[in-house]
Amino acid sequence: MTNDAEMRLADRYGPWAVIAGASEGIGEALAHRLAGAGIDLVLIARSEARLRAVAGDVEARHGRDVRVLPLDLTDPGMHRAVAESCRDLEVGLLVYAAGSVNRTIDFTDDPYEASLRQVQLNCIGPMGLARALSPAMLARGRGGIVMVASLAALAGAAQIAVYSAVKAFQVNFGEGLWAEMSPRGIDVCTAVLGQTWTPALERTGVTYDPGTDMLAEDVADEIIANIANGPTYVVGARNQAIAARVWPDRRTLVQMIGAHTSAHAARTGATPSSTTAAGSTLGASAI
Repeated sequence: MTNDAEMRLADRYGPWAVIAGASEGIGEALAHRLAGAGIDLVLIARSEARLRAVAGDVEARHGRDVRVLPLDLTDPGMHRAVAESCRDLEVGLLVYAAGSVNRTIDFTDDPYEASLRQVQLNCIGPMGLARALSPAMLARGRGGIVMVASLAALAGAAQIAVYSAVKAFQVNFGEGLWAEMSPRGIDVCTAVLGQTWTPALERTGVTYDPGTDMLAEDVADEIIANIANGPTYVVGARNQAIAARVWPDRRTLVQMIGAHTSAHAARTGATPSSTTAAGSTLGASAI
């Protein structure tokens, strides 16, 4: 990344970024890339020891301020704790990079608690953080929200019923936020990934395949370069080719559906402008 590009990134999305799921893999790589661009960080993950190790490495290599929040992203009160911890910060970017490696297993063979955790981690977590942090971005008229999703969102499939469903939620949720917030200066992008080589994937016993697996560092670079290319961006040429077979132009589709929902809102008196204006006045006390 050039110095000019780094300055533009910091001006657009700084001075602080919140990264959820920052203890390893893609979240850790994103932390280094953003800190290298001059942005201070709030890092969130369950493992306090690993989180502090990442924070120390980022501070040593890039000289940026880093705060750590050891939180379970499936905790119902997580977003309130983050909002309180960031009350004195100007957060210009939210990155939700958390998401457990999917276990391929029939729905009825997986414990209900495991399925529920997938919903909490991939749906409730990003929704809560977006609700906590976006009002201030909207008030400033600049900022960004990034969610890291998966090609599993393309369709439901055997042995990944819940995983594919929650990843589809992230895609649709991000597209809805983009439709509401991009006219008001907020870049929203759901980054859709194929298989990426991370410590979590390695722990499952999978062997690295350079023909199919992207590296976390390369994924992070491509995500950062395309934050403004929402609402949905598929990372990697191979993954783009796969998605292109079944997905239409997502931006055009979102705009088409949005025209209908806006027309319906106008008929009912709940115009988009009044809805978003009201939302921008709500802070942490309203969540």
